[in-house]
Amino acid sequence: MAVDRRTLLGGAIGAGVAAMSAASAAAAQGEWLGPTPALGDPSMPLWPARERYPLWPQGIPGAGATPPVYNPTMNGPAAARQLWVRGIAVPELHVYRPARPDGSALLSIPGGGYQFVSVQNEGMAVAQRFNASRTTVFVLAYRLPGEGWANRHVVPLQDAQRAMRIIRAHAADFAIDPKRLGVIGFSAGGHLAADLAVAHDEAVYAPVDDADRQSAKPAFVGLVYPVTTLVDFRLDEALLGPKPGAAAARARSPILRVDAKMPPCFLVHAIDDELVPLEHTTAMIAACRTAKVPVEAHIFSEGGHGFGLTLPDTMPGSAWPDAFARWMPRNGG
Repeated sequence: MAVDRRTLLGGAIGAGVAAMSAASAAAAQGEWLGPTPALGDPSMPLWPARERYPLWPQGIPGAGATPPVYNPTMNGPAAARQLWVRGIAVPELHVYRPARPDGSALLSIPGGGYQFVSVQNEGMAVAQRFNASRTTVFVLAYRLPGEGWANRHVVPLQDAQRAMRIIRAHAADFAIDPKRLGVIGFSAGGHLAADLAVAHDEAVYAPVDDADRQSAKPAFVGLVYPVTTLVDFRLDEALLGPKPGAAAARARSPILRVDAKMPPCFLVHAIDDELVPLEHTTAMIAACRTAKVPVEAHIFSEGGHGFGLTLPDTMPGSAWPDAFARWMPRNGG
């Protein structure tokens, strides 16, 4: 069953948990935070991952004087609660290794409307599923643009580019083939994955170490109920700030930047999605076809928005991860 995020992406979201001020202060200095303290909710999954790496150990771009306060919460109905994270002061890669890696790798970018990061349904569950296919999965805990960062319009893209470069720089340690590293994104995370696919070489931060000599281009890209344009779509202010204007929205609209250099693209969407219209996917299909980029799309009549890997087996949409797993090795994975 999909988690209904329609009323949550646009405003206040549930009750928060107690602030972890000490952890946030350490985060501002790029320190290793260690395991997250127990929050007293038995439904909370094991997060963060046992293996994780900060993206910016030498200092985080655009950091303000006061870092955001780490705030993980469990949300949704009792039978389908999901972990959402806000207050990411130190963006990180969370590493999930399969028992027998085959060299393929996937950066998973959860959604959340750029207001939270849905790390369980669209991160941890992705890792579990694709670890079973022998793929090493990296879940990206990226900064939320409205939490006090300078140049907010490129903050998530900074983290996504940097993540790809770090993974490739340490490919031998992760037992992956850097040429087989792709990305999958969901909802706003789909926007970020698409933005990465078309703007992987855009200079959005100054290089900080040898890892930044690596390419940030994904070998392939999966987009699940993605936002592909910010023109006349309400996600624009969450990323760009209040009243951003048409030019700013166009600049971060991936469908306007698709060209022949974009990697092969796999899309998933439900027709009954009431949050991100199906046209975001059909427009991306058209843009890929015009640019002669290999594209495959799976469009289902039911599923709504935010279903991730939670659809029941009786629904055809539940099979999309299997289709993606078969598509990956045929398209660079």
